[in-house]
Parts: sequence; structure tokens; C-alpha cells
Amino acid sequence: MENQKSSSSLKAVIAVLAILLVGSLIYIFKMTSDAEVVKTELKSTLTEKESVMKDLQELKSTYDAAIAENTSMSDELILERDKVVNLMSDLSKSKGDVNSLSKYRTQFNALQGNMKVLMAENDGLRKQNTTLTTQRDSTVVVLGETKRNVEALTGQNEELAKAVEIGSKLTVLNTRGSAFRLRSSGKQIETDKASRADVLRVNFTIAENAIAKSGDKTYYVQVIDSKNNVLGDKKSENFGENTLTYSFLTNVKYENKTIQVSEDLRGKDFAKGTYYINIFDRDILVSKTSFVLR
Repeated sequence: MENQKSSSSLKAVIAVLAILLVGSLIYIFKMTSDAEVVKTELKSTLTEKESVMKDLQELKSTYDAAIAENTSMSDELILERDKVVNLMSDLSKSKGDVNSLSKYRTQFNALQGNMKVLMAENDGLRKQNTTLTTQRDSTVVVLGETKRNVEALTGQNEELAKAVEIGSKLTVLNTRGSAFRLRSSGKQIETDKASRADVLRVNFTIAENAIAKSGDKTYYVQVIDSKNNVLGDKKSENFGENTLTYSFLTNVKYENKTIQVSEDLRGKDFAKGTYYINIFDRDILVSKTSFVLR
């Protein structure tokens, strides 16, 4: 009888243990399954966080490249780029739960939409700038060619003006000096003796020049004796920083044709030696000669 009770108790204990074992196995299986689920969800969450972060980095790189082009939209692009940078900072600090990642993904999508709109506008501005730059470069080329042509024409005009100026100057030639003795009858006899000379005569020719300006011309005649004395009036005229002492003035009415000029310089006691005659147009020496009295 006792053996029966003992056997029944043992069976009861075994049954309880069996139930506990089954329960433990079920619990362990459930815990293992839950852990796998959590592990899978965690891995998925981390993958999504990395994906969002990568998308944000690409978005930032797009803005950086557009900002580097320095268009008129740079301020707007910088503002949007800063929003992306701030969202990247927040995402980096987040724990990465499903709800927050969903929020970040939504914000990324909104920023990406803004980016597409801004990039389209920026591309349009860049194309306009390219067109304007091409037009500007073409204008610069045309202006450069025009400037060179103007400079060439200006140079030619200056050279032509100089040529005309040079060509329009009168040429004084055949300048000659001589001495004459005056008789009581008024007759003049040429002499080369200083003691007999009463008059020194200066002759010169003004050549024909069709492009010269006609009208009254004044020449300053300077006669210098062998003792380096200026004969005649000995008047002085200032031309800027230059001063000219001359013997007499001769005024000529020039009409673009060859004209002979003859002027006399009266005197007495002329010295022997070489006499020098210089003819000036203002302070410019235009002709000279010399002669000797013995």
C-alpha cells in the first residue's frame, strides 16, 4: 500500500517536472524568438539610419557643388544646405528608433524636393550666365577689334597730320649775302671789299607750296659780322624759353607761289672777314649762308 502511494507521488513529481520542463522550453523558445526579432529590427533600424545619413550627405554634396558656382542664388542654396547639415547632426545624435527614423526620412524627402526646385532654377541661371558670358566675350572681341581699328586710324591720322604739317612748311632756299657800294647817282655796285661797302644785301627764295597756308609771313633775319656782332636793329624776341636777337624783320605776302625776297642792311665801317646770315621762322632756323669781305 505504501509502495502504491510512493509510486503515485513519484509519478506526480515527474508529471510536474515534465510540465515545468515543457514550460521552460516554451519560454526559452519565445525569448529566443523575441531576441531575434529585436536583433532583426535593430539591424534594420541601423541600416535605415545609415541610408538616411548617406542620402543627406549626397544632398549636402549637391548643394556644395552648386554653391561653388557662385550664382545669384548662392544665399538660398546656403540656407537649404544648412538645413541639411542640421538634420544630419540631429540624426547622428538620435537613438535610431523606428518613429524618429520615419520623421527624418520625411524631412529628408521634403529637403530633397526643395533641392530639385532650387537646382532647376540654378541650372536656368547658369545657362543664362553662360549665354551672357558668350555674348560679353563676343562684345569684348568686337570692341577690341574696333579699338585696334580706331587706334590704327588714329595713328594713321596722326602720321598724316604730321606729314601735312611737315609738307605745309615753307622752304627757304638760295640764301645769299653780298655787299654793295652806293654812288652819288644812286647806282649800286657790288663789291667784296669791306672798306667800300655801304650796304649788305640778303637775298633768298621761298619755294612754291600748294598745301601751305597763304598769307603774310614774317621772317627774322640775323646778320653777324666777323667779330660776332649782330648788325642792324639788334632787337630781341622771346619764343617761350628761347630768345632771338635779330638784325631786321622781313614781311612777305605769300600766295603759294615761288617768291624772291631781297632786303638791304645799311651801315658803315664794315669789318673784314666772314659774315653769317641766318633766317628764322620764329625761333626755327630755316636757312643760312655766309660770305666774305676782304
